[in-house]
Amino acid sequence: MQDSPGRDARLALDLALTLRHDGAGGVADDLADPAGLTAWLRARPEILPGAEPRTADAAALAAVRELRAAVRALFAHAVRPGAPSAADAARLMPVPEAVDRLNAAAARTPTVPVLRWEGSAEPVLQRRPVHGAGDLTAALAQAAVAFLAGPDRQRLRACHAPRCVRYFLKEHPRQQWCGPSCGNRARVARHHERHRTAEGAGSG
Repeated sequence: MQDSPGRDARLALDLALTLRHDGAGGVADDLADPAGLTAWLRARPEILPGAEPRTADAAALAAVRELRAAVRALFAHAVRPGAPSAADAARLMPVPEAVDRLNAAAARTPTVPVLRWEGSAEPVLQRRPVHGAGDLTAALAQAAVAFLAGPDRQRLRACHAPRCVRYFLKEHPRQQWCGPSCGNRARVARHHERHRTAEGAGSG
């Protein structure tokens, strides 16, 4: 059994998983409107620690959805040579563009100049994040950067159970699906496919 994923991995996955199967063969989007993003943020106060629960507007929604597209493109790249999520297969942005978008978003953290002058050394100017300030997309992007550059990325997989569009972190060597329900659907689909194949062979 693998260790539990860290905060960055959980947050990056949570963002990617706002696209999910709707139970009927389509894809549902938890971030379809500002109210959806507001609900998602209020369920995850750790995204901007110390900030009051916020109400998202259309601009924040557009920025987060753009970031999500970049994250999912990089997730699809990370699971190669496996296939990406079915939700992404036909609409992935190029990896260099996804990396540029992720880095640009991560850089939106406000900073201030800080002077360091120790002993007889020359004074040094550094920049530090503003205490208590944070940009939503920067926080999400920084979590995605840390996850993609860290060891948990090696466990990332796309779930290919029928109708599923999720990514997940593999927790044990035999895990193939994101959860038990997907495993059950996949086994049922294989069972039906075997029967169809057998019936086809018998009627030939």
